[in-house]
Amino acid sequence: MRGNVSPSDVEDRRYISRRALLGGSIGAVVGVTVAGAAVWPFLPGRIKALVLPDPNPYIPDAAEGKVTLETVYSQERGADVDLFTAVPHGYGDGEGLPVVIVLHGATATPAVYQEFGLPRFLTAAVEGGAEPFVLAGAAGGLLRWEPQPSGDNPQAMVLNEMPDWLNERGFDGDRRAVWGWSMGGYGALRLAEVEPGWGRATAAFSPAIGPGDAVFADMDALTGQPLGLWCGTDDPLYDGVHEFATTLPEPPEIASFSEGGHTRVFWNDQTIEALTFLGSYLGGTKQKSSE
Repeated sequence: MRGNVSPSDVEDRRYISRRALLGGSIGAVVGVTVAGAAVWPFLPGRIKALVLPDPNPYIPDAAEGKVTLETVYSQERGADVDLFTAVPHGYGDGEGLPVVIVLHGATATPAVYQEFGLPRFLTAAVEGGAEPFVLAGAAGGLLRWEPQPSGDNPQAMVLNEMPDWLNERGFDGDRRAVWGWSMGGYGALRLAEVEPGWGRATAAFSPAIGPGDAVFADMDALTGQPLGLWCGTDDPLYDGVHEFATTLPEPPEIASFSEGGHTRVFWNDQTIEALTFLGSYLGGTKQKSSE
């Protein structure tokens, strides 16, 4: 096993984002890092700027394929949950395609994935040369994708139930990768630590991690697993994410730190790169249909 990785081993790309080139922006939502209105008056102006909504995050001009949003019952959560799926345009029902499982942050659910443009990002990534795959995500609540004393277990829902749900819909639920942002980025890292190799690769945007979190204690489990990390240098979580990247037993395949905050604007600028990275580990020979 390798020793700790120095910061010089991690790519620190401080370039101007696509959104900055379009005119600059301020962010969407910090997610789990801001604990309510009572805290707001005491936050620095820099942080307040990062959490104001921006109406124009980048979404590619690409066609949507088949998109579904349905309700399924999760035994592991003891509740009905939304289940989102998106197939790249030109691949019909997505039969036989592998899957990237999407873990949402604290301020999103699968019901807004289409609004976020995820089906169009998927098509754009595939048209740009990424391995074709399906995006799929189920609602995990506000539980950090961790087991709860109450028995509500969104982590087990993903590990134990989602492969069957995906196979039942004709996808290849046994070829999968995991992607999440903010709270979902934390959840994606934890899945890779709890069940190494369950996903062929992991991508985390601005994971909501900090000193003392389980992701630091269990990081050795990530050794040998393809991992991509992205975080804005103006993100309140930047220090924790950068520390995580530089203290892993081996460097992530991608560790990208560039201008931006904890925002949908920043995340959308990284999405095609992340989807292409994940797709490169899913393999397969599925051909585009004639539709």
